Amino acid sequence: GVSLTPDEKVEIAIALNNIGVDVIEAGFPVSSIGEQEAVKKITSLDLDAEICGLARAVKKDIDVAIDCGVDRIHTFIATSPLHRKYKLKMDKEEVINRAVEAIEYIKSHGVKVEFSAEDATRTEIDYLIEVYRNAVDAGADVINVPDTVGVMIPKAMEYLIKEIKKEIDVPISVHCHNDFGLAVANSIAAVEAGAEQIHCTVNGIGERAGNASLEEVVMILKSIYGINTKIKTEKLTDLSRLVSKLTEIKV
Repeated sequence: GVSLTPDEKVEIAIALNNIGVDVIEAGFPVSSIGEQEAVKKITSLDLDAEICGLARAVKKDIDVAIDCGVDRIHTFIATSPLHRKYKLKMDKEEVINRAVEAIEYIKSHGVKVEFSAEDATRTEIDYLIEVYRNAVDAGADVINVPDTVGVMIPKAMEYLIKEIKKEIDVPISVHCHNDFGLAVANSIAAVEAGAEQIHCTVNGIGERAGNASLEEVVMILKSIYGINTKIKTEKLTDLSRLVSKLTEIKV
């Protein structure tokens, strides 16, 4: 139910940059004219953070994202049996081919690629690793493991990331949903297993039950694990209040 104007997105992006976030996924440009306007405004600011645009493994999505001037494109295609059969109506080989084509197309434009196998945590592990191997061979700079419907537990996430890491030599990222309240725990388990990037949202805002909370992830890493990110933790409260005000979701 949250809808932000381009100017509000710019305000949040500036705050995220000032707090030290490495990458800002600024939007899904193909989804609307307003989204394109917001992403273009953010890329024009020349922030220190890398600006990323979301795109399905579809040429039109990618073209629109490139036109917005992003540094990185996060492209995705579903890999689980349910999604292959009912959403994509594609077989395993077709999914891999589509992913490879998208990655190669993005790279041919000189843009960094983060690749997600949507619904990775419900995908057959051997096939998932095959998908990621092909993605890396095609030029993916980062591979992302999404727990799209929030069904993982920390032990399972740790196991999955360790198995992927045995086969993949680019940074591994995770994107966890909070349907069972485990988004942060699963993200931290992924870090323990060797993941190097965590997708977070301010105040844990996200579809359905939300995503991993930036504030919780950062403070757990810093205070419990002794891992110092680049985040300026003294600015977390102001960022949280800003997003709460603009989204009208109280925290």
